Amino acid sequence: MQNFAATLLWVYIVLLIVGGLIGYFKANSKVSLITSSVSAAVLVLCALDIVFRPYMADVVMAVLLIVFAIRLTKTKKFMPSGLMLVLTVVTLALRQFKF
Repeated sequence: MQNFAATLLWVYIVLLIVGGLIGYFKANSKVSLITSSVSAAVLVLCALDIVFRPYMADVVMAVLLIVFAIRLTKTKKFMPSGLMLVLTVVTLALRQFKF
């Protein structure tokens, strides 16, 4: 379980960074790049067990869930915030699932 949760977290981190880069290059959104970089940095600390709270990654993803939901509500466009919202929900759910 621990291995799966850690691998899932790393995949989510990569997708988060890629999403921020796409937002920056396509829409010149510095906010997207900064938000994804800071969030990914905190999640990396969680993945490397530097932050020893087991729930810290889940808290960061829950905050991102709220941010993506707000962005989806404002823009009414599924891409990219809707996709990241779905990915965040799936990641959070799978990390809680016991194998």
